[in-house]
Amino acid sequence: MDNIPLGGQIGLLILLLSFTAFFSIAETSLMSLNRYRMRHLAKAGHRGARLASKLISQTDKTLGVILLGNTLCIVTSSTLEVVISERLFGEGDYVLMFGSLAITFAILVFSEISPKVIAAAHAETLGFASSYLLYPLLWIFNPVVSFVNLFVRGFVKLLGIRVNFTEQAQAVTAEELRSIVSDAGQYLPTQNRKILLNLLDLEDIIVDDVMTAHTQVEFIDFDLPVESIMEKLSVSHHSRLPVRRGDQEDIIGIVHVRKVLPFLRAFQAGQVPDKSMLEEVIAPPYYIPSGTPLYTQLQQFQKHQERIALVVDEYGEFKGLLTLEDILEEVIGEFTTQSPSRVGSFHQDEDGGWLVDGSSMLRDLNRKLKLSLPTDGPRTLNGLILEHFEDIPEPNTSFKIGQHRLEILQSQDRIVKRVKIFL
Repeated sequence: MDNIPLGGQIGLLILLLSFTAFFSIAETSLMSLNRYRMRHLAKAGHRGARLASKLISQTDKTLGVILLGNTLCIVTSSTLEVVISERLFGEGDYVLMFGSLAITFAILVFSEISPKVIAAAHAETLGFASSYLLYPLLWIFNPVVSFVNLFVRGFVKLLGIRVNFTEQAQAVTAEELRSIVSDAGQYLPTQNRKILLNLLDLEDIIVDDVMTAHTQVEFIDFDLPVESIMEKLSVSHHSRLPVRRGDQEDIIGIVHVRKVLPFLRAFQAGQVPDKSMLEEVIAPPYYIPSGTPLYTQLQQFQKHQERIALVVDEYGEFKGLLTLEDILEEVIGEFTTQSPSRVGSFHQDEDGGWLVDGSSMLRDLNRKLKLSLPTDGPRTLNGLILEHFEDIPEPNTSFKIGQHRLEILQSQDRIVKRVKIFL
């Protein structure tokens, strides 16, 4: 090395520091890449993304060739620094010490910290670019890297550490995916982000949370005269109605208003249809167990080609009614078409408080009125109040649940009928 001119030695030192900087950039940028965006670009045909994906899939070998090149460059730079220092300042302990400090400073600033900071800030651009050079180096030094990795794997195994670089090991959980969607920011419109988050929540919501309680279900009493049945069908705001006999809880089926349109036209023309003809268009009821997750029930609706289900408890007693629209509203939000009974369940009075039916679902109240009532127990406001008092409260009773103040306006029999919520 003494035969090389001083200018050539300094130039070689700068070149080695540049190589060290390249390996630092490659290491940081590749490890900082967004794996999911990289896979998306690779599938779209981006060559740099495909090379980077291959390198990351064998992280042990990639790190091996980066650190091999980095170590060789640093060691060679240190040796060359000693030679240059001796040619410039002669031999001596102080020369060696100050030369070592100088090369250490140069490596830290120009070959390690600065390149890694730049690589972290521009991971995608530099990561894809460095892959074009790093990928051939991996194959050139593959025998050396593989030999070194034999000892690395043995040492890691000795420590009892399991290493897995497969895509399955890097898969995200539902909670992680929820965080990714929440942090998507400008990349996803607000409404789309809400829909995706609601879709992820379907596994945690059961049919009891969104069903219409049995006390609010509109029935067709098949024991009534045909005239009364037709009049009720003609003014109903629902497309499907459960049918039962008298006050019995056994439901004989579901009638679709579309299927009785010919009878309605005939009735309006003065012809009274036969009740047996109506019975023929009644579809058998579709029962589902209480506690079924909404996502599971959505799949069951699709499998059985149903749009309405009757929720029953473990004793077979009717608890409520669930429609496909109820599930869709949990995903995309409220529809604009609602029956008057549902619209009237919330009403704001003059002082800004909300007059609410006791049968209102807590999830609906929290979502529509921006409240934070607990939903880990009772499903309805009436149930929450009864649990709070462990008794039937009297009207004009004021109390507080969490940060919300409520007042009982009306109670009847064993339930709370009307409540005022102060915001």
